[in-house]
Amino acid sequence: MLLKGSWMLMTANKRRFKAEIDGHTYTIIGTASDRHMQTVTRMMNEQITQLKKLAPDMSDTEIATLLAFNAISDQVDKQAELLKMQTDDADK
Repeated sequence: MLLKGSWMLMTANKRRFKAEIDGHTYTIIGTASDRHMQTVTRMMNEQITQLKKLAPDMSDTEIATLLAFNAISDQVDKQAELLKMQTDDADK
């Protein structure tokens, strides 16, 4: 769950992680390790920087939308790959 500012919802086993993404500080609440959150934050900042260099006229909203689209596209690909592996295993 991504939260900005003072609004927060906490449940059991979840921790807060402060991430600086493109110059903005966000409080991320989740169960992932600090190392995982740091890796995600670093990768997001790298991709934002790359997009700003490749398309300097893109707005922050357009960059965020493109990043989200790419992330979901990767997730769909991984789910399809997992389903194929499960189907292949079931056929053996």
